[in-house]
Amino acid sequence: MADQRRALPQYRAMETDHPSLRALAAAALQRPADQAAILYEDEWIAWGALRAVAEEIDAAMDASGIAADAPVAFVARNRPAALAALLGLIAQERTIRMIYAFQSDAAIARDLTRMAPAALVAFAEDIGPEIRAVLTAEGMVAVAIDGMAAAALPGHEYASPEVQQRHGPAAPQIEILTSGTTGPPKSFAVPYALLERHFLSTPLTRQQTDDPQAAPPFLLYFPLGNITGLYSTLPMLLRGQRVELLERFSLAAWHAHVRRWRPSHGGLPPASVQAVLDADLPVEDLASLRAIGCGAAPLDPGVQQAFEARYGIPILLSYGATEFAGPVASMTAALHAEWRSRKIGSVGRAMPGVELRVVDPDSGVPLPPDTEGLLEVIAPRIGPEWIRTSDIALIDADDFLFLRGRADGAIIRGGFKLLPESIERTLMLHPAVAEAAVTGMADHRLGQVPAAAIRLHADFAAPAIAALETHVRQHLPATHVPVKWLFVRDLPRTASLKTDRRALQALFANMSPETQNETENIT
Repeated sequence: MADQRRALPQYRAMETDHPSLRALAAAALQRPADQAAILYEDEWIAWGALRAVAEEIDAAMDASGIAADAPVAFVARNRPAALAALLGLIAQERTIRMIYAFQSDAAIARDLTRMAPAALVAFAEDIGPEIRAVLTAEGMVAVAIDGMAAAALPGHEYASPEVQQRHGPAAPQIEILTSGTTGPPKSFAVPYALLERHFLSTPLTRQQTDDPQAAPPFLLYFPLGNITGLYSTLPMLLRGQRVELLERFSLAAWHAHVRRWRPSHGGLPPASVQAVLDADLPVEDLASLRAIGCGAAPLDPGVQQAFEARYGIPILLSYGATEFAGPVASMTAALHAEWRSRKIGSVGRAMPGVELRVVDPDSGVPLPPDTEGLLEVIAPRIGPEWIRTSDIALIDADDFLFLRGRADGAIIRGGFKLLPESIERTLMLHPAVAEAAVTGMADHRLGQVPAAAIRLHADFAAPAIAALETHVRQHLPATHVPVKWLFVRDLPRTASLKTDRRALQALFANMSPETQNETENIT
């Protein structure tokens, strides 16, 4: 029997002076049934339809036998039903364990086994045979989403006795996947309380004089499963502002949104700033925009300068990471207006409560202004300790932060962080591959893309590039698939016999068109 906290069909907000995240989500799901909420593929989805999906998911879990605080794995796609599921799970105070959708059945199955939730919520198309095998072996519950409907997956309606005993942490949280600094993707816990403090401290969810329903829809395109997607999506839903949702970003859709709705502010992935210039979008089409927010990956200062010169729209850069539970530095409109071209390329100054410093990578000693080193951050959402990053940076005499690259060799592909070591380990699982080395190469559109050099076992012929691509997709998200390939007799080495990544980059840079293999870029 459901407890009072999970009563259906009503999601009742808690009557407190300071509403919790749960209460905010519950209140959102009680908005008028016919009120427009999400524009998706040219169709408006109303709040009543979202509430119905949330209630269907909760009803399936209520009947399954899992505990009221049992953790739930969520394979989230940028679709209206996923936003409904997110709000419903928060309204029921579930711990949510995010899993990226754009990866193979085997990779999702491995994530599911590692996370050990009590239940899985996913779109029907993402529940393949290997996932079903894990559900059966573990005795987990599964809820399948199909369009704007959700129901228990046949054969997986009820939890095993062991799974019925699974509980989440005492304080509910959303666990976001992050690449971290080493090794495969790992989960980073973002407590509800942290999200609550953040959202209530911003104008996005505070009581305002304007009507959120009257404002132009806010464009959402960052993946819901990462920190940027969460931080851009939840405040809008909690506030009640209409949104336009893209399953994946495209310049054409962004352009159409700006032309149709004439927003005063917008955002662009860094890789798409150059794409706007390349497309030569008319200046008048973007005339409503007073500023464009840009983050998740570095932006070439020359590209920023060219964009601002052509369109007269300031690009406001920001910097954050999952490990900080959000942004820690930003270039505000006021800072940009004051400093203009003198700080091109800067991601701004530390946000309130944040501390930044640059240290010597070996000694850890803080460095003076205008000196490059490793960036360290105190993020008030996380705690009072310095967090060592892998970002090479400098802070100038005016306290502006400039990012110079990655010390760990991470590849930032269109805002996604890829670790060369993860791709290398995956390639070496292929029977023909003796050694693999991966590096990032500059890309006009995406910023960087991975390139792989491979040494084969002596008794193997070179496999087809398509076969290697399929192999990588079976273990890692599609963003990790290299776009350049090179078969070598030996990998370039440093004096200490480690892979010489600078020499590796030179190999790819010097490849002739006849010898290089390229695959289609994945966005």
